[in-house]
Amino acid sequence: MIDENEKSARQAKTSRDDRLKSALRENLKRRKLQARERAAGAEPSPNDDGSLDEGTAGKAGT
Repeated sequence: MIDENEKSARQAKTSRDDRLKSALRENLKRRKLQARERAAGAEPSPNDDGSLDEGTAGKAGT
């Protein structure tokens, strides 16, 4: 009787561990994707003249 209880308890723990591992893996994937999207959106945008230097923006012919 004790063996069956131990076996079912072990199976329940294993099942729970597998569910947690899966959930953590999915969460990590989601967070990595969000970080990549934020990084892609945070890139500096070029000025109207195509330069990235703010000091030269709007100075035509100089």
